[in-house]
Amino acid sequence: MPKKRLKPIPRFRNEAAEREFWATHDTTDYIDWSKANRAVFPNLRPSTESISLRLPVPLLADLKALANERDVPYQSLLKVYLAKQVRQEHAGAGQHNKRLQGTKARRRTTARKSAE
Repeated sequence: MPKKRLKPIPRFRNEAAEREFWATHDTTDYIDWSKANRAVFPNLRPSTESISLRLPVPLLADLKALANERDVPYQSLLKVYLAKQVRQEHAGAGQHNKRLQGTKARRRTTARKSAE
């Protein structure tokens, strides 16, 4: 099969112009993806958003007591509990969401795939 001649990538005035361009053009006309390397961002943390959550006082007290026993901040323990419950709900529905996988589990999965 003859090698496809790639078009030059144009210069863009700004990010919005670039976004519009790539939304309406096929990247394979401009980039040889067979030569691409997989990007790895080992120190990238998922973005977070602050929320306000009202909890019953006894529930918050129990959560803080459990966190204290484990020597972790109660907010971190709450995130672990929420992620676990959402994972279980998705698993029950036959869905899988990598974002809900714990950071250590993601690292193990990534390391396992790299070793293969």
